[in-house]
Amino acid sequence: MRKNILCAALLGLLAIGTMQAQEAWFNPVPQEYTGGQDSIDIPAQYCLQADYNESLSPAIGLLRRLMPGEKKDAPFRICIGIKGDKNVKKYARHIPAKTEGYYLKIDKKGIAIAAADARGAYYGVQTLAQLLTLPRLPQVEVTDYPDIPYRGVVEGFYGTPWSHEARLRQLDFYGRNKMNTYIYGPKDDPYHRTPHWRKPYPEKEANQLKELVERAKENNVIFYWAIHPGQDIRWNEEDRKMLIDKFESMYQLGVRGFAVFFDDISGEGTKADKQADLLNYLDDHFVKTKGDVAPLILCPTEYNKAWTNVKGGYLTTLGSKLNEGIQIMWTGNDVVASIDHPTFEFINPLIKRKAYIWWNYPVTDYVQDHLLMGPVYGNATDIKDDAIAFVSNPMEYAEASKIALYSIAGYTWNMEDYNPQQAWEEAICDLMPINAPYLKTFAIHNTDLGPNRYDFRREESENIRQALEAILNSYQNKNMPDREALRQVEKECQAICLASDKLLASDENPLLIDEIAPWLVRFKVLGLFGQEVLKTLQRQDLGQTKEASEAYGQAQNWHSMLQWTDKLLNEQAQQPGAECGSKVLLPTLEALFAIAASRQEKTE
Repeated sequence: MRKNILCAALLGLLAIGTMQAQEAWFNPVPQEYTGGQDSIDIPAQYCLQADYNESLSPAIGLLRRLMPGEKKDAPFRICIGIKGDKNVKKYARHIPAKTEGYYLKIDKKGIAIAAADARGAYYGVQTLAQLLTLPRLPQVEVTDYPDIPYRGVVEGFYGTPWSHEARLRQLDFYGRNKMNTYIYGPKDDPYHRTPHWRKPYPEKEANQLKELVERAKENNVIFYWAIHPGQDIRWNEEDRKMLIDKFESMYQLGVRGFAVFFDDISGEGTKADKQADLLNYLDDHFVKTKGDVAPLILCPTEYNKAWTNVKGGYLTTLGSKLNEGIQIMWTGNDVVASIDHPTFEFINPLIKRKAYIWWNYPVTDYVQDHLLMGPVYGNATDIKDDAIAFVSNPMEYAEASKIALYSIAGYTWNMEDYNPQQAWEEAICDLMPINAPYLKTFAIHNTDLGPNRYDFRREESENIRQALEAILNSYQNKNMPDREALRQVEKECQAICLASDKLLASDENPLLIDEIAPWLVRFKVLGLFGQEVLKTLQRQDLGQTKEASEAYGQAQNWHSMLQWTDKLLNEQAQQPGAECGSKVLLPTLEALFAIAASRQEKTE
């Protein structure tokens, strides 16, 4: 957590000692924050006051890791508890009447964290953790709670699943950023779906899942295990029993959240009435009897508006037949789409409950030659009362996905105060604080998906888009280009090369660099190509025939290298290649290269 100080300095977001600066570095941004002008020394010793019970152990454990100087007779006191506990009774009126809400107060006498429930207490400590990155603790009062009840991630993409180690790191990341849900549903796990969903996990895999469940508990994350039985399910008592048995085996591993996926299937498994009967059976005979299991989740076969036949009655059947507490997933107007209020005006009346949003971003299993590392925007900020949950389906690249997930955590917690650009810059710095400027240079040109069947696009290369357009327009109209625009793009191409070199040589976050290495190689070649294209055009403008010819030869070499990298990098993907800057930067450079080639032919 201490890395945040350096990172915030790099971004210019944190001027130590001001309330506004401290708020700028919170993720998620608290609902209410007052004070912050006065501060106290971080206590070397403190007396902890808490009603010790198991539910508070993650919060207390985190507090002790952050502040190891616990001493019974220390004058500085830290009290932590949930509503009804004696030690926080004096703060009861400040506790928000919201699930996972908390009240945090810091003054000269001590620190108080009073919460609506155990998870709220944990989130209060996480907010304290962010304040502890400062040299001194501000005297503040924070009243905070989430906008959306369930927030987090569904690992539901096609392709290479995350490694066990990556999942462990993800769960820690979710805890730090107040995300409370992780749904395990990788499409390539054979024990999650056909052919082995009826069978228990082998010992090694079972032990790994148990470790994940334990790590999730430490981070106050609900670990949901999903099953995908629809492709070969038989609507009979035998398969019902097998499902119950599989759930029981997962329960014994510590799982306390379950989901059933019927997405992307055909045949018998798509029948709404059969799905509803099965889910109700699981809810009545397993979830409700256990007493400590989170609400059951269904991913339906018709999970977006584009695939919905309202007259066919699939969704209305689920809405009328499913038990009230079962939650139903929805991706929006299409498989990949932004979410807004009309999204819920369509789906909520059909399913007779608030929709559980499965947002297919930043997942790239349908555009595997691209990385999605840009700002998270496009979703409405007035939907907190419409959704029961909002979870993101990420990329197969766990570390690279954190840029988007950081922002999604902030958006789902406090929509009104969510700032996409600020969250994006903070996320980059959180992921790679020392090399944040270089990662930002890379990320700004790796945001769009390219043409795709869902027509879901993102802005890209926004920092130089206008300059690129001006240069190309000038040359297409046989005018001299604006010198400032040329300078800006030249500088960016140089920055691209430097960023590639610095990131590839960095040992700051080797897991991230390993994930994005093919794109970094491609990025360097793109920057070199851009430099030589611009140099060729400018030498041509000056009538420097020899120099123009040399620069054009170099541009040709780098252009060939671009084609080579597109063929050979990221070979294992279904859409092989490693595209960078494919929406604005590369097409513009290609167009300028064609102009340079045409002019060069006339001089030779």
